[in-house]
Amino acid sequence: MTTAIIAVLGTLAGSLLTGALQHYSQQAVRRADTAATRRSEGLAAVADLAAALADHRRAMWVREDLRLRRQDWTEARAESHRTRSAVTVPLLRVQLLMPEVAPAAQAAAQATYALRGAWESGETGLAGRRERAIAKTDELVTAAGCHLTADRTA
Repeated sequence: MTTAIIAVLGTLAGSLLTGALQHYSQQAVRRADTAATRRSEGLAAVADLAAALADHRRAMWVREDLRLRRQDWTEARAESHRTRSAVTVPLLRVQLLMPEVAPAAQAAAQATYALRGAWESGETGLAGRRERAIAKTDELVTAAGCHLTADRTA
């Protein structure tokens, strides 16, 4: 009789241990899946933001260059408004998905927005602001890459 009780208790203990290990294993898989999804979404957000910033930077360059040459810039102004608006959603996504990268994203956006009015400082001023905007976007990409790499190794 004692042997039967020990056998039943051993079976129950084995079942509990197996269930607990299975539970922890499933939790680990879910955490890994969640982390991979967040990395993927973060990468997509940064890529979308970099593309939107490049589009807006180009639109602002055209706009300010036309103003500098004293040509009609009405259409370029409308285009720059459209491209600036297109920056909003990717910028928000980066800030929400990767708060550690948000300052670099804000700096890249502000440097790109700073192209406005650059025509007043001449070709050199316009080119300088453009280079600064490109550099800030590069810094954003580097910061995002470091963040995503750190997430992967953690």
